[in-house]
Amino acid sequence: MEGQERTREKLARAIKEEMEQTSLDKITVTQIVERAGVTRQTFYRNFKDKYDLVNWHFEQLAQRSFKQMGVSLTLREGLIRKFQFLKGEQIFFTQAFRSNDCNSVVAYDYQCILDFYGTILRKKLGCRELPADVAFLLEMYCSGSIRMTVEWVTGGMGRPIPELVDLLIEAMPQRLYSLLSDLRGPVAEN
Repeated sequence: MEGQERTREKLARAIKEEMEQTSLDKITVTQIVERAGVTRQTFYRNFKDKYDLVNWHFEQLAQRSFKQMGVSLTLREGLIRKFQFLKGEQIFFTQAFRSNDCNSVVAYDYQCILDFYGTILRKKLGCRELPADVAFLLEMYCSGSIRMTVEWVTGGMGRPIPELVDLLIEAMPQRLYSLLSDLRGPVAEN
Protein backbone atom coordinates (compact mmCIF):
# COMPACT_ATOMS: atom_id res chain seq x y z
CA MET A 1 0.00 0.00 0.00
CA GLU A 2 2.86 2.35 0.74
CA GLY A 3 4.04 2.19 -2.88
CA GLN A 4 0.54 2.87 -4.13
CA GLU A 5 0.28 5.98 -1.94
CA ARG A 6 3.62 7.25 -3.26
CA THR A 7 2.42 6.70 -6.83
CA ARG A 8 -0.83 8.53 -6.13
CA GLU A 9 1.07 11.43 -4.56
CA LYS A 10 3.36 11.56 -7.60
CA LEU A 11 0.34 11.70 -9.92
CA ALA A 12 -1.26 14.40 -7.75
CA ARG A 13 1.93 16.49 -7.94
CA ALA A 14 1.99 16.01 -11.71
CA ILE A 15 -1.60 17.16 -12.25
CA LYS A 16 -1.02 20.12 -9.93
CA GLU A 17 2.00 21.15 -12.00
CA GLU A 18 -0.02 20.81 -15.21
CA MET A 19 -2.77 22.96 -13.68
CA GLU A 20 -0.30 25.82 -13.34
CA GLN A 21 -0.42 26.20 -17.14
CA THR A 22 -3.58 24.44 -18.33
CA SER A 23 -7.18 24.26 -17.15
CA LEU A 24 -8.17 20.93 -15.64
CA ASP A 25 -10.71 20.16 -18.36
CA LYS A 26 -7.97 20.47 -21.01
CA ILE A 27 -5.32 18.37 -19.25
CA THR A 28 -4.89 14.87 -20.65
CA VAL A 29 -3.92 11.68 -18.88
CA THR A 30 -0.93 11.54 -21.25
CA GLN A 31 0.32 14.88 -19.89
CA ILE A 32 -0.10 13.68 -16.32
CA VAL A 33 1.73 10.37 -16.78
CA GLU A 34 4.55 11.96 -18.78
CA ARG A 35 5.10 14.56 -16.06
CA ALA A 36 4.88 11.91 -13.31
CA GLY A 37 7.17 9.50 -15.16
CA VAL A 38 4.72 6.59 -14.94
CA THR A 39 2.77 4.58 -17.50
CA ARG A 40 -0.87 5.02 -18.46
CA GLN A 41 -1.45 1.55 -17.05
CA THR A 42 -0.12 2.73 -13.67
CA PHE A 43 -2.42 5.74 -13.81
CA TYR A 44 -5.48 3.60 -14.54
CA ARG A 45 -4.58 1.10 -11.82
CA ASN A 46 -4.93 3.98 -9.38
CA PHE A 47 -7.62 6.23 -10.87
CA LYS A 48 -10.48 5.88 -13.33
CA ASP A 49 -9.81 9.34 -14.81
CA LYS A 50 -8.21 12.70 -14.02
CA TYR A 51 -11.27 13.79 -12.03
CA ASP A 52 -10.95 10.72 -9.83
CA LEU A 53 -7.35 11.81 -9.17
CA VAL A 54 -8.55 15.32 -8.27
CA ASN A 55 -11.19 13.87 -5.94
CA TRP A 56 -8.63 11.56 -4.31
CA HIS A 57 -6.44 14.58 -3.63
CA PHE A 58 -9.47 16.39 -2.21
CA GLU A 59 -10.17 13.40 0.05
CA GLN A 60 -6.69 13.89 1.53
CA LEU A 61 -7.84 17.40 2.48
CA ALA A 62 -10.99 16.03 4.04
CA GLN A 63 -9.06 13.59 6.21
CA ARG A 64 -6.76 16.34 7.48
CA SER A 65 -9.44 18.93 8.12
CA PHE A 66 -13.17 18.76 8.46
CA LYS A 67 -13.39 14.98 8.99
CA GLN A 68 -11.54 15.59 12.26
CA MET A 69 -14.52 17.58 13.55
CA GLY A 70 -15.96 15.90 16.56
CA VAL A 71 -12.83 13.78 16.93
CA SER A 72 -10.18 16.36 17.68
CA LEU A 73 -11.54 19.59 16.20
CA THR A 74 -14.55 21.82 16.71
CA LEU A 75 -16.75 22.73 13.76
CA ARG A 76 -14.95 26.07 13.42
CA GLU A 77 -11.45 24.56 13.72
CA GLY A 78 -12.24 21.92 11.10
CA LEU A 79 -13.59 24.48 8.66
CA ILE A 80 -10.60 26.77 9.20
CA ARG A 81 -8.29 23.85 8.42
CA LYS A 82 -10.26 23.03 5.28
CA PHE A 83 -9.97 26.58 3.96
CA GLN A 84 -6.28 26.84 4.90
CA PHE A 85 -5.66 23.69 2.88
CA LEU A 86 -7.62 25.11 -0.07
CA LYS A 87 -5.61 28.33 0.12
CA GLY A 88 -2.34 26.42 0.40
CA GLU A 89 -3.17 24.72 -2.90
CA GLN A 90 -4.80 27.72 -4.52
CA ILE A 91 -3.94 26.94 -8.16
CA PHE A 92 -5.05 23.32 -7.85
CA PHE A 93 -8.40 24.10 -6.24
CA THR A 94 -9.11 27.15 -8.40
CA GLN A 95 -8.73 24.91 -11.47
CA ALA A 96 -10.64 22.04 -9.87
CA PHE A 97 -13.58 24.23 -8.86
CA ARG A 98 -13.76 25.75 -12.34
CA SER A 99 -14.12 22.34 -13.98
CA ASN A 100 -17.48 21.62 -15.59
CA ASP A 101 -17.14 17.83 -15.50
CA CYS A 102 -19.86 15.89 -13.72
CA ASN A 103 -17.16 14.22 -11.61
CA SER A 104 -15.92 17.62 -10.50
CA VAL A 105 -14.54 18.39 -7.08
CA VAL A 106 -17.57 20.64 -6.49
CA ALA A 107 -19.94 17.67 -6.65
CA TYR A 108 -17.49 15.57 -4.67
CA ASP A 109 -17.11 18.22 -1.95
CA TYR A 110 -20.89 18.57 -1.70
CA GLN A 111 -21.34 14.82 -1.28
CA CYS A 112 -18.49 14.61 1.25
CA ILE A 113 -19.87 17.28 3.53
CA LEU A 114 -23.44 16.06 3.13
CA ASP A 115 -22.40 12.52 4.09
CA PHE A 116 -20.14 13.73 6.89
CA TYR A 117 -22.70 15.99 8.54
CA GLY A 118 -25.45 13.45 7.87
CA THR A 119 -23.54 10.75 9.76
CA ILE A 120 -23.03 13.05 12.75
CA LEU A 121 -26.69 14.08 12.75
CA ARG A 122 -27.97 10.49 12.47
CA LYS A 123 -25.81 9.47 15.44
CA LYS A 124 -26.94 12.47 17.46
CA LEU A 125 -30.59 11.93 16.66
CA GLY A 126 -30.30 8.15 17.08
CA CYS A 127 -31.85 7.37 13.70
CA ARG A 128 -30.90 5.45 10.57
CA GLU A 129 -32.39 8.09 8.28
CA LEU A 130 -32.59 11.80 8.90
CA PRO A 131 -36.05 13.24 9.37
CA ALA A 132 -37.18 14.89 6.11
CA ASP A 133 -37.06 18.41 7.55
CA VAL A 134 -33.51 17.99 8.92
CA ALA A 135 -32.38 16.41 5.62
CA PHE A 136 -33.84 19.39 3.74
CA LEU A 137 -32.02 21.88 5.97
CA LEU A 138 -28.77 19.95 5.62
CA GLU A 139 -28.99 19.71 1.82
CA MET A 140 -29.83 23.41 1.55
CA TYR A 141 -26.96 24.39 3.86
CA CYS A 142 -24.43 22.15 2.10
CA SER A 143 -25.48 23.51 -1.32
CA GLY A 144 -25.06 27.09 -0.17
CA SER A 145 -21.81 26.33 1.63
CA ILE A 146 -20.30 24.76 -1.49
CA ARG A 147 -21.47 27.66 -3.65
CA MET A 148 -19.80 30.16 -1.31
CA THR A 149 -16.65 28.01 -1.16
CA VAL A 150 -16.44 27.95 -4.96
CA GLU A 151 -16.96 31.72 -5.13
CA TRP A 152 -14.25 32.27 -2.53
CA VAL A 153 -11.76 29.97 -4.27
CA THR A 154 -12.39 31.11 -7.85
CA GLY A 155 -12.63 34.76 -6.77
CA GLY A 156 -9.05 34.85 -5.50
CA MET A 157 -9.53 33.85 -1.83
CA GLY A 158 -9.54 37.46 -0.67
CA ARG A 159 -11.83 37.19 2.35
CA PRO A 160 -9.84 36.20 5.46
CA ILE A 161 -10.43 32.55 6.38
CA PRO A 162 -11.66 33.13 9.96
CA GLU A 163 -14.19 35.68 8.67
CA LEU A 164 -15.38 33.28 5.94
CA VAL A 165 -15.73 30.42 8.41
CA ASP A 166 -17.64 32.56 10.90
CA LEU A 167 -20.04 33.62 8.14
CA LEU A 168 -20.56 30.01 7.04
CA ILE A 169 -21.31 29.01 10.62
CA GLU A 170 -23.63 32.00 11.08
CA ALA A 171 -25.49 31.00 7.89
CA MET A 172 -26.15 27.52 9.22
CA PRO A 173 -29.82 27.00 10.07
CA GLN A 174 -30.27 27.26 13.85
CA ARG A 175 -31.57 23.71 14.10
CA LEU A 176 -28.43 22.29 12.44
CA TYR A 177 -26.17 24.60 14.41
CA SER A 178 -27.63 23.42 17.71
CA LEU A 179 -26.99 19.80 16.69
CA LEU A 180 -23.45 20.39 15.33
CA SER A 181 -22.00 23.20 17.43
CA ASP A 182 -21.01 21.09 20.44
CA LEU A 183 -18.89 18.59 18.50
CA ARG A 184 -15.89 19.21 20.75
CA GLY A 185 -16.60 22.42 22.53
CA PRO A 186 -17.67 25.93 21.64
CA VAL A 187 -17.79 26.76 17.94
CA ALA A 188 -17.70 30.50 17.57
CA GLU A 189 -18.63 33.46 19.67
CA ASN A 190 -20.89 35.39 17.27
